[in-house]
Amino acid sequence: MSAIRLSVGGPRADIRLDRPEKLNALEVADLEAFAAALAEVHAAPGVRVLVVTGTGERAFSSGVSLGDVATQDWSVNPLTALCDGLEQFPLPTVCALNASVYGGAAEIALACDFRIGVEGMACRVPPAALGIHYEPAGIARAMRRIGAQWTRRMFLAAEAFDAGQLLAMGFVDRLVARESLAAETDACTERLACLAPLAVQGMKQSILEVAEGRPDPEAAQARIAAAWASEDLREGLAAMREKRAPSFRGR
Repeated sequence: MSAIRLSVGGPRADIRLDRPEKLNALEVADLEAFAAALAEVHAAPGVRVLVVTGTGERAFSSGVSLGDVATQDWSVNPLTALCDGLEQFPLPTVCALNASVYGGAAEIALACDFRIGVEGMACRVPPAALGIHYEPAGIARAMRRIGAQWTRRMFLAAEAFDAGQLLAMGFVDRLVARESLAAETDACTERLACLAPLAVQGMKQSILEVAEGRPDPEAAQARIAAAWASEDLREGLAAMREKRAPSFRGR
């Protein structure tokens, strides 16, 4: 049975890693199911924010199953493909880290726009201790998020990090008590869901292009023009004048 659980409710979709008896370890088939869930969320009308989380108090995920690591042909890396798709997903993404993070699961977290962690969590990416050369795309993703020196410590030294270090390096945006994670995630997603979708999605794309060193001024100008011409802009200005909350429709 797949470890991937998808639920959609109102403007929010949740993808849950659900194999707690194995620390939510992911098999190659789960990576494919995760990618399929992303496509389903993208096609779902009215969804404005995606949450990625795990089940249990022991791990968000222990990464890709070592059995699959040993037996699969990794010349085309399905984890890289998934994380590329997650990072480039047009909607804002929130990773609610319910517990510690290991291996390739760290890259899944880093592919999300926002990360909320819990006190007492830890993270370790151990490929160097196993004789595995991690995919360069994943290393580059880490460098964009946490900088070169933390990336060296994470990948070259296979160092284990505690919650305070994860906050300091920017792996997580904030730390909360475990019992507060659901409420903090709800507050974050509600805040994002209330914003103008065209503007949010357009600026996310601009951030991605600049962070990856591939700015596209023409595409950015087209997104800016679309936002200026949108019903959402008129609604936002009207709401400000009338001192009420805006009701954006994404057009």
